[in-house]
Amino acid sequence: MPTLPGVLKAVKKNGDVYYRASVTYKNKHISLGSYSSEHDANQAYIVAGEILHSSRYEIDDYANEHILDFNKWVILINLRDNGMYFKNPIYLKSRYFIYYINKKILLKFDIDDLFYYAHHKIMKRGGHLFVSDYGMQVTILSRYGIKNYAVPGRDYRFANGDNTDYRYGNIEIINRYHGVTKSIRKGLPVYTAKLHINGDYIIGRYATDIEAAIAYNKAARLIKEKGINKDFPENYIGEIDEIEYARIYHGIRISKKLRNYTI
Repeated sequence: MPTLPGVLKAVKKNGDVYYRASVTYKNKHISLGSYSSEHDANQAYIVAGEILHSSRYEIDDYANEHILDFNKWVILINLRDNGMYFKNPIYLKSRYFIYYINKKILLKFDIDDLFYYAHHKIMKRGGHLFVSDYGMQVTILSRYGIKNYAVPGRDYRFANGDNTDYRYGNIEIINRYHGVTKSIRKGLPVYTAKLHINGDYIIGRYATDIEAAIAYNKAARLIKEKGINKDFPENYIGEIDEIEYARIYHGIRISKKLRNYTI
């Protein structure tokens, strides 16, 4: 018996029947999802056609009772309005794009990131946003040089106060390195390096964040040599070569309290 338009009957390995819905638009074949009934699959096909061939629906019109998945809803409306198909829920604007985590959470990105997020799905878990990259979960903040342990407001901030605006001009990195915090004293920046053992120990205060980061590395190595079995993340410093790193490392001073630390 022929299936309804836009519907393909399929069978699971256990013998259960289900129905795949799809639509073709400007020679692009688009899967709309799988449904338990032929009627539902056909309704998805009909709604997709209404989205693509009229201005009846906009993104904000989506409601839970709609037969289409929200991601597909966004994808189809963007294709209709902008003529570009993405497999992820992206909507293009003139100089940036919006990535919809869901109807309530919208993230803004620069066009420079379009290719990346067109191929990497953003996931949200426990307040963290990440993608799967080469089989690893990678926070989206890493694209800005922000480390996993960074604290918003202390290590980085959103310049316009909007924590959903990930455009590069809106991301301000305050502290680039682990264990380093920036403060202003007498109008000049001061970088304090701290090491957490059983509580925070001040390693020292330095004129640059690179010196503070190297001091942190040196203090962490010293503490490990004293028998402290703790994983201290090492700061990678790409701005200087090995010779300059060694010069700073050997000349940098760390606090007497840490030098004399005992278990």
